[in-house]
Amino acid sequence: MPARQSKTDRSDNLLRLGQAHPKDLLRLFFIYRLLLSGLLSILFFFDLPPEVLGSHHPLLYSFTAPCYSLLVLASGLMLVKGYLSYEHQTDFAVFTDIIAITLLMHASGGAGTGLGMLLLAAIAAGSLTIRQHTTFLYAASATIAVLGEQLLTQLHHQTPVTAYTQAGLLGASFFAMALLADVLYKRLIESERLASQHQLDLADMAQLNEYIIQHMQTGIIITDSTGRIRLKNEAAWNLLGIPEGEQESSLTKLCRPLAGQLNRWKQHPDHERHTFRSTAEGRDLQANFIPLGGRERLGTLVFLEDCALATEQLQQMKLASLGRLTASIAHEIRNPLGAISHAGQLLEESPSLDSGDKRLTEIIRNNSVRMNSIIENVLQLSRRDRTQTEEIELLPFLEELAEEARQNKNLTHKHLTVRVKPKDTCIRADPSQLHQVLVTLLENAIDHFHQDPDQLQLCIQGGMTTESGGPYIRVTDNGSGIDAETARQIFEPFFTTRSSGTGLGLYIAKELSESNRARLEYIPNPDGGSCFQISFPGLRKKVFNA
Repeated sequence: MPARQSKTDRSDNLLRLGQAHPKDLLRLFFIYRLLLSGLLSILFFFDLPPEVLGSHHPLLYSFTAPCYSLLVLASGLMLVKGYLSYEHQTDFAVFTDIIAITLLMHASGGAGTGLGMLLLAAIAAGSLTIRQHTTFLYAASATIAVLGEQLLTQLHHQTPVTAYTQAGLLGASFFAMALLADVLYKRLIESERLASQHQLDLADMAQLNEYIIQHMQTGIIITDSTGRIRLKNEAAWNLLGIPEGEQESSLTKLCRPLAGQLNRWKQHPDHERHTFRSTAEGRDLQANFIPLGGRERLGTLVFLEDCALATEQLQQMKLASLGRLTASIAHEIRNPLGAISHAGQLLEESPSLDSGDKRLTEIIRNNSVRMNSIIENVLQLSRRDRTQTEEIELLPFLEELAEEARQNKNLTHKHLTVRVKPKDTCIRADPSQLHQVLVTLLENAIDHFHQDPDQLQLCIQGGMTTESGGPYIRVTDNGSGIDAETARQIFEPFFTTRSSGTGLGLYIAKELSESNRARLEYIPNPDGGSCFQISFPGLRKKVFNA
């Protein structure tokens, strides 16, 4: 590879470094030359000062000035049509100026008129798009032209000796301009390189920041002073349950509960903030607000947190404490309970017991079994494995579960149906824990159905919510339903409406749901019966940027 840089390489460098395109530079040069040629023609043909223009050879000036204007127009046509490369167009323009201005200077009286200084602009303009040695070629050509003009003038007219000095100084200024242009060009390239590097660094930093923000689990929204959304990440859109592709930028129209919390915070920054839901079927969220811009309050940074994550962490702490408690329960309660149960069995086998005593031993046995069942449930809750979530295709999972329930409970397809819409709905959960939750809900529905067993109708529904876009599972029945007072307590531990129940079934089901970042809740059914719904976070793939 040659060491020197070609004209094309230099132009490519200018483009790569973000400098003005050569076409733009040539366009500015063309405008300057057009104004210059027009002005030199107008001043001469309308007898305007300075009178020195064309004073020695009017005929030569009157011929050269229009030709100069025509050549400038020709260069403009080449620029528009792209007949030549930018480098060749620059060559044409600079050499045209050298020849035309030298002739006009000769017609006006030589170097002493000062017209030769106009060549400095041509040399400086050419240096912006042409390689270094061509720039000095311009300076050398202009110097030879000026000295040749002075020699020609000396041959035909008597000129002062100082005229050669003026021509020499003018030629020296051409080389000085070429050298200065080269130095300025190198500094310009270095400045452009640094600016380009800084711009690239800023772009990389902005891209990195955007990547980090978009992949944070915490939802982030930035609003301006008017409440319009300027930036949000994917987590925020998922938490709010906004449909993909939503173009609304007003926070009030997009999520009124969050906008209400933001307005209350602006009025009372120290006011306690409560959880909220973006939609009726949405997730429990908590928002934290940070002002942007200091006192000017240019905007607000909103952090959205899923309460299920905090609940999951709390669950782990509760399980750790519960594990220590159950160790004491297993030793201090279960062993004496086993002794009581065994003594009751032995007493029940005694032939001397009457019917009243046998009833008492039956009470001992039943309550021992119930107490042992409670202990087993507590131990199961504390010893369960850590949640191992995976993506589950809902329809085959529910159909397999339903078939298992039909076999275990002697049910038919008329008694237990499965409906999933859309059929390709997927969720993310621990399969074994989700199976335990659904089995608990089905068993509760069957055990609390006090009508003709043949009239039982259970339905497991799955799909996507229309508001939040997240998947759900509903277990509905046609039983007597649950009254409002009882519904507020059904998920509390040890609460039961049956004398034989432990009161831990729904509590454990809710705990398992929250461990899978899902929400189990009872929904009153206006048509009668009960409805339990498990709401899961959505599996949205990508969210647009503002």
